[in-house]
Amino acid sequence: MATPKKGRNASAQSKPGRSLALILIALVALTGGMFASGHTKPRLGIDLAGGTSITLRAVPEAGNEAAINKTNMDTAVSIMERRVNGLGVSEAEVQTQGDRNIVVNIPKGTNSEQARKQVGTTAKLYFRPVLATEVAGGKGAASPSPSPTGSPSGKPSGGAGDKPEATDKGSASPSATPTTQGRAVTDALKADATPSASASDKGKASPSPSASGGSAEADASALQAKYAKLDCTDEKTRSSVGDGVKASEPTLACGKNSQGQWQKYVLGPAEVDGTDVDKAQAVLNTQTGAGWTVTMDFTDGGAKKFADITGKLAQNQSPQNQFAIVLDGDVVSDPYVRQALTGGNAEISGNFNQQSAQDLSNMLSYGALPLTFKVDSMTTVTAALGGDQLQAGLIAGAIGLALVVIYLLAYYRGLSFIAILSLLVSAALTYTLMALLGPAIGFALNLPAVCGAIVAIGITADSFIVYFERVRDEIREGRTLRPAVERAWPRARRTILVSDFVSFLAAAVLFIVTVGKVRGFAFTLGLTTLLDVVVVFLFTKPLLTLMARRKFFASGHKWSGLDPKSLGAQPPLRRTRRPAAPVDPKEA
Repeated sequence: MATPKKGRNASAQSKPGRSLALILIALVALTGGMFASGHTKPRLGIDLAGGTSITLRAVPEAGNEAAINKTNMDTAVSIMERRVNGLGVSEAEVQTQGDRNIVVNIPKGTNSEQARKQVGTTAKLYFRPVLATEVAGGKGAASPSPSPTGSPSGKPSGGAGDKPEATDKGSASPSATPTTQGRAVTDALKADATPSASASDKGKASPSPSASGGSAEADASALQAKYAKLDCTDEKTRSSVGDGVKASEPTLACGKNSQGQWQKYVLGPAEVDGTDVDKAQAVLNTQTGAGWTVTMDFTDGGAKKFADITGKLAQNQSPQNQFAIVLDGDVVSDPYVRQALTGGNAEISGNFNQQSAQDLSNMLSYGALPLTFKVDSMTTVTAALGGDQLQAGLIAGAIGLALVVIYLLAYYRGLSFIAILSLLVSAALTYTLMALLGPAIGFALNLPAVCGAIVAIGITADSFIVYFERVRDEIREGRTLRPAVERAWPRARRTILVSDFVSFLAAAVLFIVTVGKVRGFAFTLGLTTLLDVVVVFLFTKPLLTLMARRKFFASGHKWSGLDPKSLGAQPPLRRTRRPAAPVDPKEA
């Protein structure tokens, strides 16, 4: 039974080149993929690349404190991540902090400025009918012309003559039912074309109101009074307008028109909200010459609601044939409609350029948050501090690596050549994988990740030491180098696998239970632990098998690190024959 086993071992010893060729092919393929993809450097996190850190605080809507719970906060984090990543911003971090804060870290780079602006406006999205509008500080309601002028400014429209039009890509059939939404406010505004109509004028519109009707007119009067005093040019006023107003109630809002002027609005109750938008996309419409437009696909329920409200608005006169797209209380667009949009999709055209169309489509796609947020703080993070810390970390890593190399040279001598080559192979694999994982899964190299890579140096060196010591133990027992290398491997392999498994398990648990930058440390530690197993199995062991055939190592040269004499090797035990009994001369 021993013969076949010996044959298998001999076969394994004779073909270590296969393992070395395999890891060489993998290294060449990874390096080639890195250069072919154009990502020759790992992506850097915000602490190394710089960027913006924004802290958002959830505020209760209409005093509803119970809405601020873990479920809604987690949902908000998910939507914010999709909104920022929808702009193509790489490695943005969105995480909760405490019970009601969300921290968004946006690294410096492509579209990071757009993402910063959009994260600063992360609240609920509503489609509300426009009841009245005018330029802030102007006199009289704005009355847009029946078609857009196609102004190239790309800003949310609102001034006369430049309204974008909402159109349907499907069939159109105007609804026969006039709008009843916000009837009290609408009637009040119809009593006089200007927002200065008195309460008595509004009373003439409804000569015999019921008690509830009177209450509605009183609310309309109060809303109109606020509208008359509303100054959208004041930032403090804009930030508080619409606070505490429910979706089912009329409200006031502000927005900028294509001339850059602030426009103020009276808006009816929300007919459609952001959750009803299934998908939105910025499209360059070259067929009709409309330029950049925003196409929207609604959910089944949203399509019905949108058809109802556009059918009602289409029968009204300007500006009450418009609906406002309201995000965080600001009107980002206010297109008008000519007919009911019943196809389940719609197109907003008008004064958009590529960036403004993409911004609006991104808001429509991911804007429906379960909570309202206010910006508590916004900090610009420079790469200088992170660069200094990185430099200090790299210096510490270099010192640690130098000490490891010095120890290997002093203690293992010739064997240190194998250990250093193994460390270089491990470093090359780690670098190429980090560079490729950036665009593949969004991995970003931050300071904790660098720490994880430095810690991995010790883990990798520990694996070499375990194997080398097993080989030296075999030599101490009197075996020659080649059989010692093979006999030491099974025991060293078990120890290395158990050690790496514990390290990988710790990294996995840390990655699962933590958030933010600590996950970078855990990910790097887990990755380098797996690479340690690959390098030891496919490089270190086969290379030592080849070196054991060289005279320098096989003869036990004093500088090889495997000198039997310096290791205190004992001669192999042999069975001795009992001495023969002396022969009696007399018997001879």
